[in-house]
Amino acid sequence: MTSARTTSPWYRLRKALLGAAGAALLSLPASLPVHAQTRDNAVVTWAAPVVSANASANNRINNQTLRQIAHISVGGERVRVKFSNRWGSQPLEIGGATVALRTAGPEIDPASRRVLSFGGAATFTVPAGGELLSDWADLPVGDAADLAIDLYLPADTAAAGSPLTVRNGALQTTYVSTEGNHLGATGFPVASNRLQWNFLAAVDVQAASKTPAVIAFGDSITEGLRSTANTNRRWPDVLAQRLLPVRRMGVANLGISGNRVWTGGGATNPSAMARFDPDVLAQSGATHVIIMLGINDISGNATADDVIAALRQVITRARTQQLKIFGGTLTPYGNAPEAREAHRLAVNQWIRTSREFDGVVDFDAALRDPSNPRRMLPLYDSGDSLHPSDAGYEAMGNAVDLTLLR
Repeated sequence: MTSARTTSPWYRLRKALLGAAGAALLSLPASLPVHAQTRDNAVVTWAAPVVSANASANNRINNQTLRQIAHISVGGERVRVKFSNRWGSQPLEIGGATVALRTAGPEIDPASRRVLSFGGAATFTVPAGGELLSDWADLPVGDAADLAIDLYLPADTAAAGSPLTVRNGALQTTYVSTEGNHLGATGFPVASNRLQWNFLAAVDVQAASKTPAVIAFGDSITEGLRSTANTNRRWPDVLAQRLLPVRRMGVANLGISGNRVWTGGGATNPSAMARFDPDVLAQSGATHVIIMLGINDISGNATADDVIAALRQVITRARTQQLKIFGGTLTPYGNAPEAREAHRLAVNQWIRTSREFDGVVDFDAALRDPSNPRRMLPLYDSGDSLHPSDAGYEAMGNAVDLTLLR
């Protein structure tokens, strides 16, 4: 006999989640031990730092399918995907999801198409404030592959009055379909494009042996702002390419434009202190962190001492979970007033000499003009005296001493 309790949607969701036995995350993790995340040789190969956005024409999905592209770092034998409703106030209904190898534009290799399931179910609901990891999909993927992750949303995201969980500044085209379920379609019917990831938080692969991961944790310069879209020219992308012939290691870019270490913009731009656990500690196989944050704090009138105190807190958080953490020096900001420049130089002096980090990545030295150190070399300047060009991001990626990532 079937009871009302056993037929309720929440009972079915709870049963599916329990069956997934750890593959699902119903709430933000507080402080998962690093070693507990790697028992099945899972490692994050791509990630996006999701934030809150009010529903608008720029992020609306209404009975449509999204085809989102993730350029992974290290490959593996199986794949799983994390979908996030971290900032939503209402449950998010998912009508299905698939993963495949992208060939070009919105096109995929049809032989690689795999249905993503959650506790064995092909449709699922992400609770308000929650995140879910899919079951493993048997899809061998190579290093530096492009994955096409399709997500069908049958409802109108503008109707529920819930904030959406997104990643603006993606620098990667997401394809939005015409109406209907077009999961895994080879001739994907594109209605519009957007440089944004929606509800997509991470991709893990299962490697043949335990594989570490480095998290690039920062602001717009880690995000890759003003680099050429759809070309993967951010400095963490450059680092990932350099690592491939030397050491198998996942690389995840968790940079957010305008991000600060201590104080943030709430759900729309949470500070490093507010997002360190879900964006760093919760990543599968995370072992190393490179942090470059502080310039936005200084631009908001924080002092060097304020930034240093905040960075010390991040160091402490990393070491509670046995992560190695490296300090990235703050890159030149040629248009900053003298007082702010003095604070930047003081923070960099502390990063270089304090020995409080496990090592230093001297991004400032890699970019600055020797004849005018408060500015980048013209070749490395995108034109705003703050954000690097593609060549500048390449110099930053090349500045990471790979022996640090042992």
